[in-house]
Amino acid sequence: MSRVPAAAGIGLRAPHVREVLAQHPAVPWFEVHSENYYVDGGPALSALERIRADYPLSLHGVGMSLGSADPLDRVHLEKLRRLIDRVEPALVSEHLCWSGIDGRHLNDLLPLPYTEEALAHVCGRIAHVQEFLGRELLVENVSSYLAFADATIPEWEFVAAVARRTGCKLLFDVNNVYVNAVNHGFDADAYLAAIPVDAVAEIHLAGFDASGACLIDTHGAPVAPEVWALYRRAIERLGPRPTLIEWDTDIPAFGVLQREAATAQEILEIHNAIAA
Repeated sequence: MSRVPAAAGIGLRAPHVREVLAQHPAVPWFEVHSENYYVDGGPALSALERIRADYPLSLHGVGMSLGSADPLDRVHLEKLRRLIDRVEPALVSEHLCWSGIDGRHLNDLLPLPYTEEALAHVCGRIAHVQEFLGRELLVENVSSYLAFADATIPEWEFVAAVARRTGCKLLFDVNNVYVNAVNHGFDADAYLAAIPVDAVAEIHLAGFDASGACLIDTHGAPVAPEVWALYRRAIERLGPRPTLIEWDTDIPAFGVLQREAATAQEILEIHNAIAA
């Protein structure tokens, strides 16, 4: 219970909490969005504590705004630390992005300019967060729909440098790599090859929307065949890693998520069989 296994877990969302509490499904681990539990009590937190008693848990943040030029939000960090103390998660993660400036929160995960200045800035903030929390932070590569004209570092080298400079771990989102590779015209396998193997502590899988001019990371569809193929190659290079199915919009029945997780689990088990 103190660690997340190298198995396929599910992102737990509000519509499924009651079902999980009642049926205790055979899921290796769950992940929740940290900010949904920044409270001192109430039914949501009580339910999370009951689930944590039966399952390993990962906390995944969306609002820290690690790359912003605003000061880190001390209140936000204190709430996260209290939640960590309360539920003792195995993993704690955030996004390598910014989501607010000048005190305004933009409710989006916005990409950083991949420059030396931005790299130094975000590394300093990650180091501060890790010191404040007293533990490693996982940082996740994000999807994007534009590129900065003054970028000087390929995204994959930027992400790898963050891990090397700070000692943080990576939450490697395979879907986001594929989305960005299509949107920006780079080789997804070059991205995968640049990521330090020892830094990857978790993997995310999700679905995207392909109806417009670019791919949009919606977390509202099954994992695409191309993403499954990239995930297989990721597991071949990285070895088995805790892998999460994310689904945040148009949330389906819990059984749909279990079937997606079963596909990821099969890939993990095939790799284990080959390695043995």
